[in-house]
Amino acid sequence: MENATDSMSTVCRSVEYGLRMIGVWPGMPCAILFKVLSISSMIVFQIFQYQYAIVHFAEEDLMVLMDGLSVTFAYTLLLVKMLFFSFNTRLLNEVITCIAKDWKNCYILDEYTMIKVAHSCRWVCNVIIFSHMMSVFLYAIGTLMKIKNENQTEARELIIKMEIPFEIDSTLVHVAVLLTQFIHQTSAAGMVGVLNSFLIILVLHVCGQIDIMRQKLSAITQGNVRQSVNENVMKTLIVRHQQIIAFSKNIEALYSNIALIQFVSNTLVICCLGFLIVISIGAPGGSMVLIKSVFFYIVMSLEAFIYCFVGEHLCTKSEMISESMYESLWYELSPSQNRDIHILMIRSQKHLTLTIGKVVDLSLKQFANILKASASYVSVLHAMY
Repeated sequence: MENATDSMSTVCRSVEYGLRMIGVWPGMPCAILFKVLSISSMIVFQIFQYQYAIVHFAEEDLMVLMDGLSVTFAYTLLLVKMLFFSFNTRLLNEVITCIAKDWKNCYILDEYTMIKVAHSCRWVCNVIIFSHMMSVFLYAIGTLMKIKNENQTEARELIIKMEIPFEIDSTLVHVAVLLTQFIHQTSAAGMVGVLNSFLIILVLHVCGQIDIMRQKLSAITQGNVRQSVNENVMKTLIVRHQQIIAFSKNIEALYSNIALIQFVSNTLVICCLGFLIVISIGAPGGSMVLIKSVFFYIVMSLEAFIYCFVGEHLCTKSEMISESMYESLWYELSPSQNRDIHILMIRSQKHLTLTIGKVVDLSLKQFANILKASASYVSVLHAMY
């Protein structure tokens, strides 16, 4: 078993490297330096972005403002996430340690479920990170096409709308600024994918532990199993259930406030991008805006969907624990074991959930609310434009 699982982990390499880049991975050297550098670069970019928004807030061209705000709000959300992770390193260390412990104590019968979850995490996480970075590439392509078509010489277009504290008076300086923005934006997009993927990893891991618990529950009532073995398995189930509850509470503590900011930010960003897409359809030069905005819109909608889906998935999986207990051959067990199952069933009826700032549960219903709110704001902006 050890040989099969030594090279496996629920946390894939791409997510681990991303967490190391911002200095929050447990036990890494120079963690404070990585934290300071990553957060400082984000703050510098945010200052220039909000300066641009303030300077151009009163301009009549609402499309330019919406274009700048969409990226600005996305950067703000990433900065908030990085700050939350930096200030919750103890909690982050705890959940990563729990994952490592589950792999270390993995039995041969549980190995298939654990490896299946790990492979699912790798595939999903790589797709998410790649899609975020691809959105930056298409966004940059749209900007470069606009620069080429307009043949700018004075007010030079940038990939990220920023109020640069120096004059861009030469092509060489302009190219250097564009390259710097592209590298930073690609890194930021990859980091967004990493932090979103880490939530998926945590939820899929705890759901995998729920599946293992259900498998053990179905095995405990076989008639050919000795009474003493049944009692030992029941004790193991009780301990595992407590670990699942504690792990889900740690996920909630780590991501609850992030989900609140995520809910607000995604609504605003989807609103801005939706407005740009609606206005650009059929407009002169609209194809370049569509190249920039459509995939960006899809990725931001996907980001909101991820948070809502994992909340729904965790709640659904936790419901299956009590259902598995009820469907088991509980009447073949001893009275003491039946009492244990009854207690576990009562506790499992309190569903495991992730919340938006401890106000409402994350669910697909909330994702629908985000889209409806964004569509309402787009209609208002379109009427004002």
